[in-house]
Amino acid sequence: MAYRDEQLNEEKVFKDPVHRYVHVRDQVIWDLIGAREFQRLRRIKQLGTTFLTFHGAEHSRFNHSLGVYEIIRRILDNFSGQPNWNPDERLLCLTAALLHDLGHGPFSHSFEKVFHLDHEDFTNQIILGKTEINAILTKVDLDFPNKVAEVINKTYHNKLIVSLISSQIDADRMDYLQRDAYYTGVSYGHFDMERILRVMRPLPDKVVIKSSGMHAVEDYIMSRYQMYWQVYFHPVSRSAEVLLSKILHRVKELYSRQYSFKQEPKHFLAFFTGKMSVEDYINLDETVVMYYFQMWINENDTILSDLCQRFTNRRLFQYTDFNPIEKIVELKELAQLFESVGIDSNYYLVVDSSSDLPYDFYRPGEEGERLPIYLQMSNGELKELSRASEIVESISGKKRTDHKLYYPADLIEKLPDQNPKKARIKTLLGLK
Repeated sequence: MAYRDEQLNEEKVFKDPVHRYVHVRDQVIWDLIGAREFQRLRRIKQLGTTFLTFHGAEHSRFNHSLGVYEIIRRILDNFSGQPNWNPDERLLCLTAALLHDLGHGPFSHSFEKVFHLDHEDFTNQIILGKTEINAILTKVDLDFPNKVAEVINKTYHNKLIVSLISSQIDADRMDYLQRDAYYTGVSYGHFDMERILRVMRPLPDKVVIKSSGMHAVEDYIMSRYQMYWQVYFHPVSRSAEVLLSKILHRVKELYSRQYSFKQEPKHFLAFFTGKMSVEDYINLDETVVMYYFQMWINENDTILSDLCQRFTNRRLFQYTDFNPIEKIVELKELAQLFESVGIDSNYYLVVDSSSDLPYDFYRPGEEGERLPIYLQMSNGELKELSRASEIVESISGKKRTDHKLYYPADLIEKLPDQNPKKARIKTLLGLK
């Protein structure tokens, strides 16, 4: 029997708080889960710094990746025997679902911004490079790693498979909304996934939803909307991200100035030079990063030491609503006042903006265009979701943005009360 068709002697199951069980029958999937590059995802949190806001949010990208795989497995079981579905694509779809987040680094997006990295690029490199993952995929077929990478990169010729893993109603979103809601303890992310899976139908180039399932999809869209503003963009989590980003920027700056570290950042050196290998990337996970943060509390550089102790001990920056476009003069004055009282505005005065587009209809030719969700009517006609749902229409194409200004309230309070600059800083920040 060919490796791609090998089945385990006995089905393996993972207990899962969201899906109850994750079922594995394929030898290929079992081997991929055991690969070191996939096991590394146990040491990468799914929600980055959100655990400092919602204490239960300690779950990993390992959890999530298994969850996406399980949703795809259930979808494909439902597709079995339906027109437009080729069962020969089953293993490819399951594999891409399992490996879609393989390249995420420690604390994900904050880390990427500082070092100008792209986790999708590293997912590619892990799948196509000299790794355990690649060795397993190559055993299936010499071209199989390329096909998996193409599905994840959204360039694979079968757009149906791509849409199952990456679209406005895909297995990735359906898992993380429910999983993140479960671990943060909020109620917003719950929706009737079982109903959605039952009414999904494969077309040659996309997945569609039977019109009878419209209300379940409405619920899913609104769950996503609420999760972004109540969890993903929570201002306290963003305060922690600001600290994390500033620590990494400070270490990068100190290294460029040939500062003598007590704890040399050996695991970061390749990232400072921009010459990191896949091995360098894999070896840097969140346990390693947190070790350095704790060690750097003892550094002679007061800024690095202070930022690290703030992050490690959850002494976060305070925040206020602040639109940098409307208040550019006030921001400039605040920066000058901070510098004049000995507070480095580059590290202690930070504007952070978050924005989201909960659902969008098709805008051909636009940058970052999103393929819409289609309902399949009883006569076979396809209707774009927002044209059938007043609820979805009300939020379609509407981008919401939130601006916050972060600052160290404790350092401001320590300034002498007789210092007139303290009063002006507090006035500009809206403090009493």
